[in-house]
Amino acid sequence: MTNPAAAPIVRTVSVPTADLREALADASPAVDVVLWDFTAPPEGVDPATLDAAVLPYTGRAHLDGALDAAPNLRLVQTQSTGYDGVADLVGPDVAIATAAGVHAAATAELAVGLALASLRGIDDAVRQQAEGRWHSARYPGLADRRVLLVGVGGIGEEIRRRLATFEADVTRVGSSARDDGLGHVHGSDELVDLAPHHDVVVVITPLTDATRGLIGSEVLAALPDGALVVNVARGAVVDTDALTREVTAGRLKAALDVVDPEPLPADHPLWRAPGAIITPHVGGNTEAFPPRILALLRRQLERLGDGEEPDNLVRRGPWA
Repeated sequence: MTNPAAAPIVRTVSVPTADLREALADASPAVDVVLWDFTAPPEGVDPATLDAAVLPYTGRAHLDGALDAAPNLRLVQTQSTGYDGVADLVGPDVAIATAAGVHAAATAELAVGLALASLRGIDDAVRQQAEGRWHSARYPGLADRRVLLVGVGGIGEEIRRRLATFEADVTRVGSSARDDGLGHVHGSDELVDLAPHHDVVVVITPLTDATRGLIGSEVLAALPDGALVVNVARGAVVDTDALTREVTAGRLKAALDVVDPEPLPADHPLWRAPGAIITPHVGGNTEAFPPRILALLRRQLERLGDGEEPDNLVRRGPWA
């Protein structure tokens, strides 16, 4: 006699908004999607029954201790590419998956946009417009600039492709030196030696213990006068105090989507420095985000429902 097929295991996954719950309700017959915005208990379920939780897109301060209510989590899914601080929210056996790929195009276009705005003097023109002043000047531009691209992951590659379109000369820097299909990748231990030969530094490396303060006073001092620092990674990868000294002295320029601390205090000198452009951490926040994150989450729920390993794991947890 043949035993009947075992009933499929139903996974319970929380999402932080009602819109996501509605959009993902039919992602997999083997996944129940519930609402948990972390300001109240999950709707309709005991948090101890949750298998996975999708974190909010921005703001994690209010999450400290919140996930302790879900002791049986197997997976935490971010809606961001970065995952710094997420490991502190859950135990060491919980897998962590990111939204790698979702923000690549948007962040890359902002990185190039910030570089163009600074190198073509658009920030100066906006200030002059407010004063009703017409002032024509020659600016460096992006074509033929020597760009040091610090970070060779998915977003870094999207930035490189766009810089090539603008005819910039790009040098890539990763955690260690190696060769790949595109040529040579320098190691981060070469930054001080590479800096004097570049006009622009674009930072898009993850924030880790190894990259915190990576673009510090020594690297900044090695850059030539007038060089531009573009940061679309995490604020703490660049030494804010060292960068502030260089920018307020007029030696370097900066175009920053991320800062440390974030946001900067209202009286911080970078806000008013003539050579600085600051945007409020909006690298991935375009209208491309909602459909792209929805597609990723749907794919993740389908994989969970089928008993498959999730995509984009940065900590493997039960899938080790």
